Amino acid sequence: MSRQPLRLAIIEAVSVLEEAGVPSPRVDAELLAAHLLGIERTRLGLVPLVDPAMVDAYRAMVAQRAKRIPLQYITGTSPMGEIDLAVGPGVFVPRPETELVLGWALAFLEGYGRHNPVVLDLCTGSGALALAIAHARPDAVVHAVELEPKALAWARSNAQTRAREGDTPIVLHQGDVTDRTLLTALEGTVDVVVANPPYIPEGAVLEPEVADHDPHSALFGGPDGLSVIRPMVSNIARWLRIGGAAAVEHDDTNGAQVAELFAQRRVFGDVTEHPDLAGRPRFVVARRVPTDIEAHRARSVRSTTAE
Repeated sequence: MSRQPLRLAIIEAVSVLEEAGVPSPRVDAELLAAHLLGIERTRLGLVPLVDPAMVDAYRAMVAQRAKRIPLQYITGTSPMGEIDLAVGPGVFVPRPETELVLGWALAFLEGYGRHNPVVLDLCTGSGALALAIAHARPDAVVHAVELEPKALAWARSNAQTRAREGDTPIVLHQGDVTDRTLLTALEGTVDVVVANPPYIPEGAVLEPEVADHDPHSALFGGPDGLSVIRPMVSNIARWLRIGGAAAVEHDDTNGAQVAELFAQRRVFGDVTEHPDLAGRPRFVVARRVPTDIEAHRARSVRSTTAE
């Protein structure tokens, strides 16, 4: 059989995905084609003709996407920063919005100035934030916490892959980020905490890709979306060293509430709400500041040293 125009196959795929209600049919059709061909999406125009076997394989992938199976489950990967992570059933698919938390963390560490900073990623899922930070900051000591065994297995596999690629290994922990006894050895030692916890309010209507495939435990945070974040803030307070900071992603209905959870605690200052690229509230940042007792103790130490 003769080779066939790739452009026509993509046009057909867009039509199938549109009919299935996929939110971004053209983008997904092109990403699937690029994945199958092993090229960048921007280079599809350089491939005018493809073999019939490729078209058949492409149609099979498009049919999967038309069933609202997540694009990342079909391709097997999801990007975060400069790395790609393996994802599939049993683990939350990293979202582009979380790239903003990554960008904040790297910028904070750059200005922070501490060598070998300690970073803690809570609800790590696939290991996305932890591994992206470890890749960008090879001097960092990165810890990551995940509760669910299936997600932890994905994180462990991704960590092994990144280590083989030469990245600094991360330290994985299985645990509940709301547990007051979790990681007591890290108390007062962490420079940056990042978290993309379950934060969707129960009962929210979600796209099939999310509702039918992302793990329920990675999505929902109780009736108000704060059942994990609320106790997690207390843990963040004990993990952060003075001067360190945290960024917590949240539902776009909860920006003010999450900011208030930090502001209510005297150990946090510089509490700031950050929007996503669409202008919706997306994550809150807070810095660990000294309490009156800690400030007094520090002044006493400086005074004694001066004498």
